[in-house]
Amino acid sequence: MRSSFVVLTALVALAAYYIYIPLPSSVSEPWKLMLLDATFRGAQQVSNLIHYLGLSHHLLALNFIILCFGKKSAWSSAQVKVTDTDFDSVEVRVFEGPPKPEEPLKRSVVYIHGGGWALGSAKIKYYDELCTAMAEELNAVIVSIEYRLVPNVYFPAQIHDVERATKYFLQPEVLQKYSVDPGRVGISGDSAGGNLAAALSQQFSQDASLKNKLKVQALIYPVLQALDFNTPSYQQNVNIPIVPRYVMVKYWIDYFKGNHDFIQAMIVNNHTSLDVEEAAALRARLNWTSLLPTSITKNYKPVMQTTGNARIIREIPQLLDARSAPLIADQEVLQHLPKTYILTCEHDVLRDDGIMYAKRLESAGVKVTLDHFEDGFHGCMIFTSWPTNFSVGLRTRNSYIKWLDQNL
Repeated sequence: MRSSFVVLTALVALAAYYIYIPLPSSVSEPWKLMLLDATFRGAQQVSNLIHYLGLSHHLLALNFIILCFGKKSAWSSAQVKVTDTDFDSVEVRVFEGPPKPEEPLKRSVVYIHGGGWALGSAKIKYYDELCTAMAEELNAVIVSIEYRLVPNVYFPAQIHDVERATKYFLQPEVLQKYSVDPGRVGISGDSAGGNLAAALSQQFSQDASLKNKLKVQALIYPVLQALDFNTPSYQQNVNIPIVPRYVMVKYWIDYFKGNHDFIQAMIVNNHTSLDVEEAAALRARLNWTSLLPTSITKNYKPVMQTTGNARIIREIPQLLDARSAPLIADQEVLQHLPKTYILTCEHDVLRDDGIMYAKRLESAGVKVTLDHFEDGFHGCMIFTSWPTNFSVGLRTRNSYIKWLDQNL
């Protein structure tokens, strides 16, 4: 009996040690976030073991685990019709909200899910529930794109997928089929999906052949640049779940099919050091000492290496491509973008990407709403149902949908 008690105590202590990580008291429901983070870390470690044994790529294994526990079939309710189909050979899940007798044509949002360009799906319950809520509360048609993921494809294939699906949807006959108002279509996405939405919005704003333009873009804690991994938010939230800095840099490397040996050098900005000429012209576009308010910069110092590793940019020139890093786009491109909503979270390495983009857009004459949540963390908006329900998840989702209701 005594030995059983000792073993049980030891197991509890080990579990507590694994789960516990130091978190700021201001983050929403810290213990629940620790449990969520521990679950995700556990899944990552299992997928890494599978990769080590040569059974599968670690990202394929990790996404398989995610889909096993979260995939949801296209189930319609009395209020929202849900169907799986494809737009120009790209899989999509379409959510059709209830019609309004006084509005024969509906508004619409093209939604792009997050997951580091490698994980997630339009068909997992988190995004299914989000898009169902959007369709019902906005009386809208939501098109959630099931774009291809790393390691099956790499940059810029993900952009091509969302471009093809969105262009197909914007055809007059397709909009008519879904009873959508051509002048009330927006694009949106979270995290890596926010990256793809921002890139596509820039691309469409320059495309003279498109008859139907996007009315709004709504970006949820978007990832927008890979030149500086030492902005104040990267320094402040270096180990904060669910996307610490090391993991974010790794996602970037995987997106470009790059060399993992570069990760540590990129973490200290060796890829954009002063001797890397290719990056010189772009540094001013994300100079956070001028783009961020003092309440954000605090006492943080820029990390700018005098000499670095020029080989990184030579082997991964995509790091300097505005299609992967919308924050570094030319001012002439930004000034043609539609009305914009950007949601940021205090406890997120990507916080400053969103704030700097909002500043650059405002300087270009774009109407921007920056919606910041002091207790938010990366990914929080999709965590709204048990057992991963967070109060900040509901508040961010409600604020996001409210903005769409008022501006789309």
